[in-house]
Amino acid sequence: MSDPIADMLNRIINAQAVSKPIVEIPFSIVKFRIAEILNEKGFILDFKKRIKKRKKYLIVILKYLEGNRPAISGFKRVSKPGQRIYKKAKEIKPVKNGYGLSIISTSKGIVDDSLARKQKLGGEVICEVW
Repeated sequence: MSDPIADMLNRIINAQAVSKPIVEIPFSIVKFRIAEILNEKGFILDFKKRIKKRKKYLIVILKYLEGNRPAISGFKRVSKPGQRIYKKAKEIKPVKNGYGLSIISTSKGIVDDSLARKQKLGGEVICEVW
């Protein structure tokens, strides 16, 4: 797999498209932190780390709005394995007029765009979620 983060987001979007309650994703620390941010911002209900047959998985409990509408309507993978995108703190803009968020890898860890602007941190823009 060349892009595990895009795979994680695709699995979430595809599971929501068929109204599944949970999705299993291969575990990594970066994906765990992305799931933490999505949980804090209300895009998913919860997540857990599970070990099955010596393999680690991230179990993500998906969130749906009224009318069985998914909480995550889309995402954009900004920094890709073939082309990394870095932004300074002043260059980080709100996503979809504040309805979405950017996930940024900074020197202080993986944070969302509002926290990066607040702490004046720049870094690699991993993805945008709305």
